[in-house]
Amino acid sequence: MTRNHFILIIFLFVLAACQPSKKNITIPSYSIQQFYKNKSVSGGSFSSDKSKLLVSSNETGIYNLFEIPVDGSPAKQLTSSEKESFFAISYLPNSDKVLFSADRGGNENSHIYMRDEDGNITDLTPYEGAKASFFGWDRDEESLYYQCNKRNSKYMDLYQLRVKLILADAPKAKLLYANNDGFDVVSKSKNNRYLALTQSITSNNNEMYLYDLKRGKKTHISKHVGDAKYMPQFFSLDHKFLYYLCNEDSDFVYLSKYNIETGEKEMVYKTDWDIWYAYDSYLENYRIIGINQDGKTVVKVIEKLSGNEVELPIIKGGDIKSVSLTKDEQRVRLVVGTSVSPNNIYVFDMGDKEAKKLTETLNPEINPKNLVNAKVVRYQSYDGLQIPAIYYQPILASKENKVPALVWVHGGPGGQSRVGYFSLIQYMVNQGYAVLAVNNRGSSGYGKQFFAMDDKKHGDVDLKDCIWAKKFLIGTGVVDEEKIGIIGGSYGGYMTMAALTYAPEEFKVGVNIFGVTNWLRTLKSIPPYWESFRKALYAEMGDPTTIDSVALYNKSPLFFADKVNKPLMVLQGANDVRVLKAESDEIVEAVKKNNVPVEYIVFDDEGHGFRKKENEIKGYGQIVSFLDKYLKKQNNK
Repeated sequence: MTRNHFILIIFLFVLAACQPSKKNITIPSYSIQQFYKNKSVSGGSFSSDKSKLLVSSNETGIYNLFEIPVDGSPAKQLTSSEKESFFAISYLPNSDKVLFSADRGGNENSHIYMRDEDGNITDLTPYEGAKASFFGWDRDEESLYYQCNKRNSKYMDLYQLRVKLILADAPKAKLLYANNDGFDVVSKSKNNRYLALTQSITSNNNEMYLYDLKRGKKTHISKHVGDAKYMPQFFSLDHKFLYYLCNEDSDFVYLSKYNIETGEKEMVYKTDWDIWYAYDSYLENYRIIGINQDGKTVVKVIEKLSGNEVELPIIKGGDIKSVSLTKDEQRVRLVVGTSVSPNNIYVFDMGDKEAKKLTETLNPEINPKNLVNAKVVRYQSYDGLQIPAIYYQPILASKENKVPALVWVHGGPGGQSRVGYFSLIQYMVNQGYAVLAVNNRGSSGYGKQFFAMDDKKHGDVDLKDCIWAKKFLIGTGVVDEEKIGIIGGSYGGYMTMAALTYAPEEFKVGVNIFGVTNWLRTLKSIPPYWESFRKALYAEMGDPTTIDSVALYNKSPLFFADKVNKPLMVLQGANDVRVLKAESDEIVEAVKKNNVPVEYIVFDDEGHGFRKKENEIKGYGQIVSFLDKYLKKQNNK
């Protein structure tokens, strides 16, 4: 052994001795109240003079409007709602008046409102029982556009509303496109001549049309063989091209353009993952492309003249999720997130090497070093298929200190668990639970073949993927194989109930957050404005009015609730229009007959998901209390 080898060995020995063992590490136990002192900030529309941003923030306990000066001055609260959440849309041009959307108690019938400089609020879409969604501004900003189903509850029409009428307190809108055929209006040319429409066929296949408003002519521009999805993005400034995303003859989504005059198509940008969105800046000097890369957003800003990618400021430890430029393309807003902190907003001017952080969303009582970074993993399912997942492992977990675990199932069907921050998951991990957020077959983001693998096989092949997730957890060597539960919301809530009914011995507990339990009722009672993709939904899940009803009955946990023999927790919003409260009432009543523990919480002021912090604290806090009682402390018999 040489002298150098001897010195190296001594150095490594000393280094190892200096490393603290997990036995000596202490991680503070944060309360659910501390986790929900975090802020959630969304939006970020620039004012006309570029001096401030309009955002929504839930720092008051519910989402309200705030404006944030870009010079770093304190944010100013614009609204003080205590009942309904207000979601920022935009400033009115050259004004401090702002637009926002809100529904009532989570009923999803959102309206568009204007707040003036004195705090007065006007409903610009005062149509009882109707839903209105902001569509965008004219290029000259003299009109705004919105979609609304006031004329026919099944279909969303496109309306034009002139700003001068709003300011004159006479906000009468003009019907620009009457949607009588169940199409979706997705994009509009800057000169108001063309609309890009889509028609759903199945969840994996649709058609795209160009509608000429001047001639009243509709042209089919997506003739294809096999399954393909078309997603219009924007029209070019010269009105010659429609840019759209599609996966025609490809497993993944790419960016193409359609020549309106010649009908020719040309691929513009393609990568090995789905392109999520694309748009050009106001002056068309830059193209912004968002890529869904293995559950993580990658944003590229490309200078169109040179084709070179713009080098954005490096945000240490953060991932840029979205980019917005001012009209003069000189100032940029970034949304940056990590898996250990809620999203934050940054701004910089073109040419700057650093970006200015405008928000601090993580509760300062929480040290992000005590939270867990998400890890993208793969595991093998029952038939050899590789299943992507996001894994969170408690810092103190080890072979000597094994922990309970949860399989987390996302919503959908067709959703995706992604790398990002969610207070509930970090709270569960902080309390000593490993979490594996699975992207079972049928999840989006991994190609159209993977996406279609669960069609009309729900509660079967996708459930098997969730069951096989247990093997991954056990294989880590730090999870107690006798203490693995399952949890999910919406479709993930259905998967929870499917696991407890069709595979009752696989998981020790289940947590169903507003999940489907009776497909026959759910598919018959979808909101009327879902009509445009009702056929696509039925093609994937089954049509409850046909022979498919037999299969739907057999995959509905309610009708097999007598099989449930493990503790169950159910959370439900009373105003949910997607999963009716009656479904949760019935599954709870049925499972209670089995003499197994059932905990049920109904939130009278919520719909399909939580918007109020007090409800998140109550509901999510009781989830962990339930898990502590029935999973962590069970005697493993």
